[in-house]
Amino acid sequence: MGEVLELVEARLFTALGEPDARAAVTFLGTDRIEVLRFIDRAGDPAGDPAESPAGGVVRYATLGMSAHPMSDPTSPLADPVKGPRAELVLSVRAGLADTDKVLRPLAVLAASPQVEGLVVAPGASLDVGGPLWPSAPFTSVLVAEPGGLVADLETPAPMDPVRFLPLLPMTPNEAAWKRVHGAQALQERWLARGTDLRDPLRASVALD
Repeated sequence: MGEVLELVEARLFTALGEPDARAAVTFLGTDRIEVLRFIDRAGDPAGDPAESPAGGVVRYATLGMSAHPMSDPTSPLADPVKGPRAELVLSVRAGLADTDKVLRPLAVLAASPQVEGLVVAPGASLDVGGPLWPSAPFTSVLVAEPGGLVADLETPAPMDPVRFLPLLPMTPNEAAWKRVHGAQALQERWLARGTDLRDPLRASVALD
């Protein structure tokens, strides 16, 4: 377990740089989940994106979810080695909202495979039961396809690769629409309307 997480941490550092903060959360009956914060200063190289609304992007990545493979909750026997492994990555524009409060909701989502036997995969909706951060218009996320921001991490056989799954915040209306029309249709609607999915204050996309 420790070796896998060391490799995951190294991959995150290679892709996102050194984290400027990290927090750990432990839930009863589960291993510790960490959430690392990375600041992308590309949007404002001369400034501090934590203080400038126009300055860069903040990325939150979990560390610990991939320690164990996710297993089908209907399976009578869970393989301790084989099975999908993943970590979660959320990207938002810095300085517009108190997004650091997302650390605990992210840890809850990362612990859900251990707690609920949930297999997290692209296209899934994950509900946190409340705002992602104070006054956030989002209460759930859409799990997007991996491979863009952080490449999959190959692990020693027979373990599956670790995939880094982007999370796209959804408003309650978007989540309800997605349940009816599907993840692809919602993402196409976002794209057609030019939705800034990193805006922590954005309104729901038009769904009529």
